[in-house]
Amino acid sequence: MKLNTLIEALGIQEFDENNNPDILNIQSDSRKVEKGSLFVAVRGTNTDGHKYIDSAVEKGAVAVVCEEKPELFDKEVIFIVVKDSAQILGELMATWYDYPSDKLILVGVTGTNGKTTIATLLYEMFRKMGHKVGLLSTVCNYIDDEIIPANHTTPDPIELQGLLAQMVEAGCEYAFMEVSSHAVEQKRISGLSFDGGIFTNLTRDHLDYHKTVENYLKAKKTFFDNLPSTAFALTNVDDKVGPVMLQNTIAKKLTYSLRTMADFKGKILESHFDGTDLVINGKEVSVHFVGRFNAYNLLAVYGAAVALEKEPEEILLIMSTLHSVSGRFETIHSPLGYTGIVDYAHTPDALVNVLNGIREVLNNNGRIITVVGAGGNRDKGKRPIMAKEAVRLSDQVILTSDNPRFEEPDDIINDMVNGLSSDDKTKTLCITDRTQAIKAATILAKKGDVILIAGKGHEDYQEVKGVKYHFDDREKLKEIFATQQP
Repeated sequence: MKLNTLIEALGIQEFDENNNPDILNIQSDSRKVEKGSLFVAVRGTNTDGHKYIDSAVEKGAVAVVCEEKPELFDKEVIFIVVKDSAQILGELMATWYDYPSDKLILVGVTGTNGKTTIATLLYEMFRKMGHKVGLLSTVCNYIDDEIIPANHTTPDPIELQGLLAQMVEAGCEYAFMEVSSHAVEQKRISGLSFDGGIFTNLTRDHLDYHKTVENYLKAKKTFFDNLPSTAFALTNVDDKVGPVMLQNTIAKKLTYSLRTMADFKGKILESHFDGTDLVINGKEVSVHFVGRFNAYNLLAVYGAAVALEKEPEEILLIMSTLHSVSGRFETIHSPLGYTGIVDYAHTPDALVNVLNGIREVLNNNGRIITVVGAGGNRDKGKRPIMAKEAVRLSDQVILTSDNPRFEEPDDIINDMVNGLSSDDKTKTLCITDRTQAIKAATILAKKGDVILIAGKGHEDYQEVKGVKYHFDDREKLKEIFATQQP
């Protein structure tokens, strides 16, 4: 593509028509630059792309988009100075791939908890309706039935626009994606045209990055503020900041609730470990999901499908056939008569939701043994809160290692213990080795009990000192259960 074609699409006029090279690719990582590249210098969280302009030029970049032109530069290289290169990168990639999001019905899901479940269930539902569908999620990306491994909740603009272009090429009509607060803040979703946005809830998370809950909220709200009038904005009005998401949006405003009047109103009739009986807008449906938090997720799925003009009866019929997302309230039964549940819950609120879901089903007819840790090099403030909530809602807690990353596992566990009173500590064990912690829980469990292994869910690794070692909570539990004799 000629450079002027890219630049003119952004409305940038200062361009010398006599120097109009062919652009072979667009890169924001100088290590990937080659002869003929356009390099976009983005100011990131950990590094500033402007520091690598010289390196990009040496490797053959013929043009550079930046916010500040270097004092000394190669006269052969074209520099295009912009106000916000992160924003421009997404728009450049949209132009490069011929605006793929315009050719899809694209719906984004944001919030602290529930994003993966809602996006994945919408993907599965619309495929069962006979559509070709794309999915961008924390667990995995899909181009219809093709699996593309996921590295981030929301990919960078280069990868993201490329994936959407592949979806268009594969004939996809719809795409559902998680929209993380990082993605909004870092302009990863710039250049995208959304047809709908869903808000789940907002609780403490990512404060290592956003610093305050207010900043975190603002990032989420920005997504809704930027939706077009042709899109829908669907929010959980039972969450205290749910209505805030709709304050400044010009999109069509829709709501869902279990507690108050809303466009999509739900009620739980009965819960059991095999699922839940619900009423949604006056119609009964039995689903293979457990807990109030999943009832909210299903209301969001139902509401979004209705907003996308699907028939309520068909939505409910397909909803009754859907199953949990990998590592989300995943149930594994022991031959000894107790139940193991593996869940990704890694925030205080998510942990409370899962534990409350278990308590609703148990109804005091069995104990809850919780195995939980906290990730290293992340928000330390949530560690004591998670431990406190785990103890409050469990009969026995085992604190263990999660993904310690570059921290010492025992230091993380000590941070969690700091949230506990002397009484709390009497029903808390600290076992750093995660395998041994899971084994200890299975030794303590009796018939009718539930073991919750929280924090990692679908993850099949443990990250220690920059290395990912294979580790899967589900595998560990199944290995132990395979040795048990009733």
